[in-house]
Amino acid sequence: MPKKDVNVFSSIHLEDYIYHLPEEAIARHPLPKRDSSRLLLYKKGVIEHEQFRRIPDLIPANSLLFFNNTKVIPARILFRKETGAQIEIFLLQPVFPNSIISEVLSRTDNCGWLCMIGNGKRWKEGQSLERTLLYNGQEIIITATLENKESGQVNFSWKAEGVSFAELVEAAGEVPLPPYLNRKPEETDKPRYQTVYSKADGAVAAPTAGLHFTPEVLAELQEKGISMDYLTLHVSAGTFRPIKDKVEDHPMHREQLIINRKNLENLIAQKGLVIAVGTTSMRTLESLYWYGVKLIKDPEAPFFITKEEAYSCPEDSLPQPEIAFTEVLKRMDRLEKEEIWGETEIFIVPSYRFRVCKGIITNFHQPESTLILLIAAFIGDDWKKVYREALEKGYRFLSYGDSSLLLPGI
Repeated sequence: MPKKDVNVFSSIHLEDYIYHLPEEAIARHPLPKRDSSRLLLYKKGVIEHEQFRRIPDLIPANSLLFFNNTKVIPARILFRKETGAQIEIFLLQPVFPNSIISEVLSRTDNCGWLCMIGNGKRWKEGQSLERTLLYNGQEIIITATLENKESGQVNFSWKAEGVSFAELVEAAGEVPLPPYLNRKPEETDKPRYQTVYSKADGAVAAPTAGLHFTPEVLAELQEKGISMDYLTLHVSAGTFRPIKDKVEDHPMHREQLIINRKNLENLIAQKGLVIAVGTTSMRTLESLYWYGVKLIKDPEAPFFITKEEAYSCPEDSLPQPEIAFTEVLKRMDRLEKEEIWGETEIFIVPSYRFRVCKGIITNFHQPESTLILLIAAFIGDDWKKVYREALEKGYRFLSYGDSSLLLPGI
């Protein structure tokens, strides 16, 4: 790839993407019914107010919706030392025996993860903690050893034939609610901090735009002829990390994604709008385009998109999306695979030109966040008008809050 252009980040002033979010505007709990949330509709600069359950009537005809089918794992696991001190282990990403989330979750003997550790000062490197679980009528002892204190690597081991790490986490872990909710998880969070179409274990945060969808809404979308497809991006805890000081210094979080052949074929054939359900779907689709660009230059290029990559090519050298997607299909053919696994750090900020997505369904995000920059990139300075109106009209913000449908070109 040509030399990266970091000027796009250094020219962004964080103070231009701050707004006042009152505590009372943050939704601490979900509504009783998913699709009873409000929906702010933004079309070509005009704002209307709707109910989410009406979204099948608001999606333009011939659109293709992309959903993120990642499934949140209960990534917060508590252990106690013999002294009684509680140690909280928050799973971030696997590192042993490899970094592929699905493979590590299926392990039945041991694995290692990079973790955030609560009360870590009381846990010495090399020290092991044990926790006994009753799972399917058998007692299972899970051992957690602090392998590397600096990196936060924790190695887990257990002896229970045929019991996977995913099953142990499901039995032992707590729902990893966002820190800004400032409360303990409750029993109702288990089903509600999960989309109804979640399938692929691996996220430590929910793709919250999808929390509003119900089976009834999905069925109505299908009845109206709206095309739908599912891809996977395992949302990481980095999505909650605020930007500190300079945008160019922000360590953009890396997330794993999985694309299948049907995703690519649908994108190549699509004539109407591609609408991302959530910022994670949008990041995945745009990353997929840039992977195709990489493959044109190097047919063996690994599927990893850096945060600067989308700003490093001259505009007049870039291919149309269908050409980029065809290159990814060719790569899958060469590998004889029906799906392809990759990673992305893509950092979408104002000045980014969207290659794939023409609309997005998304919640209202934190100030000084990478997600606000993404929304500003998508609808320009009108993000201020949208957020101001939402606050004035009493919309509920953040993960359990209300929704928006942004269609800047319609």
